[in-house]
Amino acid sequence: MLKRFNSFIEKWMALVTPTCLLLGVCFPDIAKRGLPYVPAVFAFITFSGALKSRFKDVANVFRHPGPLIIIMFLLHVVIPVAACGAGYLFFGDNMDLITGMVLEFAVPTAVVSLMWVTIYEGNSPLSLSLVVVDTVLAPFLIPATLQILLGSAVTMDPTKMMRELVFMVALPAVAAMALNQVTDGKAMKTWPGKLAPFSKLALMFVVTSNSSKVAPYIRDMNMQRVKVALAILVLAASGYVLGWLVAYIFKRDHSTAVSMMYGTGMRNISAGAVIAAAYFPGEVMFPVMIGTLFQQVLAALFGKLLAQKRES
Repeated sequence: MLKRFNSFIEKWMALVTPTCLLLGVCFPDIAKRGLPYVPAVFAFITFSGALKSRFKDVANVFRHPGPLIIIMFLLHVVIPVAACGAGYLFFGDNMDLITGMVLEFAVPTAVVSLMWVTIYEGNSPLSLSLVVVDTVLAPFLIPATLQILLGSAVTMDPTKMMRELVFMVALPAVAAMALNQVTDGKAMKTWPGKLAPFSKLALMFVVTSNSSKVAPYIRDMNMQRVKVALAILVLAASGYVLGWLVAYIFKRDHSTAVSMMYGTGMRNISAGAVIAAAYFPGEVMFPVMIGTLFQQVLAALFGKLLAQKRES
């Protein structure tokens, strides 16, 4: 029964995720009750995604760091610069919106990308290494990106952010790999399949809970915010295309292409929302949070396109 449920969710993920978003926007008072539990659920998603990796697999990634370096370059140079350019081109008179657009694409890759990589048979060690490295560097990369592109000096508390990221990413990842080590790889053969349906339910919970934050902005839409939403949609989709295109140019195998696509396409929007709320005016949060409406839908659609290309 669990296998049938898992197959059903995978098949209809492109519809499931927007449905969860719609529920969160329409019933924010109910959906926001799940927000306190999102970090713990994220930790579970990380644990599930890391179960297909071993310490030696991650070590191999660092022995051949080419794909990891390419993804980091796209994540923190190419796409943020493109977001900054688009912001000045279309919203040059509104620094809050420009700052929000840059911040949206300055945050690290999404933890939940591990689940999508697992679904579409990507390179789990590469994706796990990217998530760990990127989140550890986030407290330093985000202020540097804003300073270089916008001249915005942002004072952050790296210690607090690091504690949260260690709980959501580092500890569950290490726990999963340690489990594989202790069981001589037996856990990675059985646990991922058993936990897959629950990780998808966890994703649905996270999407529904987080989308409650964007409800006030959706209800107070105007033409300028519609344009911002379209710009974020195009930039977000470009991340997936860039990741896949670069993997194709460098002739990477299918699993690496999947990881590069999701690594460059998905962002930790929750981290961006926290930073926007803590250090900037309210309008900065809109470009950050509007990405919530697109991210999971794009993840499902691009995953399906890549799977169809592989079958053809």
